[in-house]
Amino acid sequence: MAIAAFDIGGTSVKYGLWNGKELGRKGSFPTPKTWDEMKAGFNRVFEEFAADEEVTGAGFSFPGSVDMEKGAIFGLSAVPYIHRFPIRDELERELGVPVKMENDANSAALAELWRGAATEVKNALFVVVGTGVGGAVIVNRQIVRGMNLFGGEFGCMLLDDSTPLSMVGTPFQAANRYTEKSGETIDGKELFDRAERGDELAQHEVAVFQNALAQGIHNLLVCFNPELLVVGGAISVREDFLEQLTDKVNGLLQKTGSTDVEARIVPCTFHNDANLIGAVSKFELEP
Repeated sequence: MAIAAFDIGGTSVKYGLWNGKELGRKGSFPTPKTWDEMKAGFNRVFEEFAADEEVTGAGFSFPGSVDMEKGAIFGLSAVPYIHRFPIRDELERELGVPVKMENDANSAALAELWRGAATEVKNALFVVVGTGVGGAVIVNRQIVRGMNLFGGEFGCMLLDDSTPLSMVGTPFQAANRYTEKSGETIDGKELFDRAERGDELAQHEVAVFQNALAQGIHNLLVCFNPELLVVGGAISVREDFLEQLTDKVNGLLQKTGSTDVEARIVPCTFHNDANLIGAVSKFELEP
């Protein structure tokens, strides 16, 4: 028996097949422009899996505010046509198997709770650094969703009168600032490469990004005092970055007199597969 997993993003839909031990048969297709095209993509992948496997369920990681009881997605996302209708019921009719669904950042957190970096703790925060900053709050190994399903939207945290964390605290935004000032179009990886080669503008934008993210994480640590804070997103693979980030956070804790707060900041385990594995985990973790 196997579980199909899908992770819906603004530019691509990733998928894989969980065989009970690991995620295999991974792939992706460009995010379609309509819901009918999206369903056709799901059906195509599911039929390929089911041709030689007994697929007993499908897990979905979605952007937006996922209402588990209603089986619908509220809020906003880069995929507007998935919102505000009984999407879970429609997917179950399409695929003919039970469907479980979760918000994308929460999916990543579930993966790390289930088999990743947070298997040994009860209370943790997950900060996912991508185009913006998302996350999840875990208390007693349960996701805290909030009254309006807004729990974990750390990127909306204001760092001053008007600047939310998501606008400054990511490599994506740092690279955009570099591009605007230099006229050269680069991505986050190239920004860090240029900073290491001594490019002063790149070094400045990396520092702005790191300082903003450190400020956001400091605020989260003093508010929640978790056992562990797990960082996800492509930046989490850089060991030097996490070391520098921890140093900056500890410096802020010293500055605010919060020296009893321990900054245990670690990278996620599953990286690009986290959302898929988290979607699958709901079949194991929920009744």
